[in-house]
Amino acid sequence: MTKAEAIEKLNPIFKDIFDDDDIVVTESTNSDDIEDWDSLEHINLVVAVEKAFGIKFNMGEVNSFKNVGEMVDAIIARV
Repeated sequence: MTKAEAIEKLNPIFKDIFDDDDIVVTESTNSDDIEDWDSLEHINLVVAVEKAFGIKFNMGEVNSFKNVGEMVDAIIARV
């Protein structure tokens, strides 16, 4: 899986979790870029991403993601 393929698969997940059809995620997208991205929504996002990709992140990873690019790298390492 490429980064572009992972981001393409992540876009609808972000749109659904944050209930915003205008969201377009990139590798540099972070919690400052999306108004409703708080700690609770972060957990909902992680759970949705894990389900969509059939993977599990460890808590250290979840807490260390600085942007979508770092999440994508972790996804690619597992699929």
